[in-house]
Amino acid sequence: MGTSPSFLLVAIDGGAASGKSSTARALAARFPLLHVDTGAHYRAITAEMLRKGVTPGDLSGVESALAGLRLGTRVTGSAAQMEIGGRIQGDEIRAPDVNAAVSHFAALPAVRTALLHYQRGQVEVAKSHGFKGLVMEGRDIGSVIFPAADLRFFLHADPVERARRRAQEGQLDSVAERDRLDSSRKTAPLTCPPGAIDIDSTHLTLDQVVDRVATLVAVRLNPVPPAP
Repeated sequence: MGTSPSFLLVAIDGGAASGKSSTARALAARFPLLHVDTGAHYRAITAEMLRKGVTPGDLSGVESALAGLRLGTRVTGSAAQMEIGGRIQGDEIRAPDVNAAVSHFAALPAVRTALLHYQRGQVEVAKSHGFKGLVMEGRDIGSVIFPAADLRFFLHADPVERARRRAQEGQLDSVAERDRLDSSRKTAPLTCPPGAIDIDSTHLTLDQVVDRVATLVAVRLNPVPPAP
């Protein structure tokens, strides 16, 4: 008889407005999975750096600031949020100055190294809160953070469509520029990992994308036993 895995790891990568965040949240609502948005981690770090007056070009300042950060996790419902010094960053992580700087900070090896252990540690956070798995979304989850995840997805869409979605969200940052910066950085560039399930969401509704991904998640969580 088949048995469900003891813990399911789902990685969802993609560029801005590709649908990865909405899909990950929907999966966490449908299944007993903890949702982790790593993009919010980089935005929170960026907001904290800007608050301290540190720029991406000041590498020693970045490293010094990172060394002083105390990172924690607060679980609310099915979502995990990163705490910095016991505080969760609010709407400031979506501010224009953060939008403009986040890809530059995210390109720094020191920043990515500082978050690598923290992000991998979300597995234990999920287990300690009784979740059956973890759905983590970002730009290097299936390639760097969890290359051996049980399910790895890469969502993409036409740049024009993604720009339209971004504008509907009230965000004015350039999708094309974010893509260029995230795809060309030397450390953990945005890319579709070999073996990942590639989904073009340009002409799909969110429900269609979620259903496609959820079907595979359901099979892993509740495999059908072989016929006698």
